[in-house]
Amino acid sequence: MTTDALTRNYRIVRMFLHLLAGLGASAVVFPLVGRNGRLAIFRRWSQTLLRILNVRVSVHGTPPISRTEPTMMLANHVSWLDIFLIASQVPSRFVAKSEIRRWPVVGWLISRQGTLFVERARRHDTARINNSVNDALEKGYCAVVFPEGTTSDGTEVRPFHASLLQPIVQTHGVAVPVALRYVTADGGIDDAPAYTQERTLWDSLKLIASQRELHAEIHFLPAVPAVGKHRRDLAEHTARLVAEALSLTPPGRKRGTASDPRAAPPPAPDPTHSPYPGPEAAVRP
Repeated sequence: MTTDALTRNYRIVRMFLHLLAGLGASAVVFPLVGRNGRLAIFRRWSQTLLRILNVRVSVHGTPPISRTEPTMMLANHVSWLDIFLIASQVPSRFVAKSEIRRWPVVGWLISRQGTLFVERARRHDTARINNSVNDALEKGYCAVVFPEGTTSDGTEVRPFHASLLQPIVQTHGVAVPVALRYVTADGGIDDAPAYTQERTLWDSLKLIASQRELHAEIHFLPAVPAVGKHRRDLAEHTARLVAEALSLTPPGRKRGTASDPRAAPPPAPDPTHSPYPGPEAAVRP
């Protein structure tokens, strides 16, 4: 359900003011605080952004905040909101496509947060990024990778590329699969937040701001030890876990299997037991 143009424009104006506040903080405050301070600021900033856009977040599983070993989260990718969903829950350093660095304002802001940008069209750039990710993991950062390499409309999980998983194998850490989904109030897949090829960033922002509310689910799945595994095996295994958590067909399996929602429709939700928090709890602290 969409809202009126006045509410949409009000949200967009608030978002741009919030972006300007983030730019000010990154320019003035970031140089004065350490790593943990910058991550905490970006986490609070992300939580506020989600509240501005009325994104109601339902968290499942345990976010890997207190893990001491090298940790890399591997998430499916649907929307540009995914970065802020994860950042609102776990202080992290992201690996993102270089195109995001060129986004107006947002690209500069997340680069100041410590995001690593990879030129996927350049094969040799992967080695550079892997060295940076390896260094970040050894320094205690939690890294986030979107191994699909692109976004989907939320109805599928695409194969995970293994090239960016080498650092977690080398550091003998753990991979935490993260399943992201945007759903309607009745539990169906909501494609409004999807950042697909036919939508520009501006079109996507207007569409998201036009929604009365958005429901986002984050599933933090049990950690998978990377020690002794080949990166390709780790990629295939975690992609399958993410797909199964979302009741979608795992990559490489034909549609129509038991894990496909069209083969086994989920039961109708109980209207008296909604999984979503009230408006006052739009984003968990």
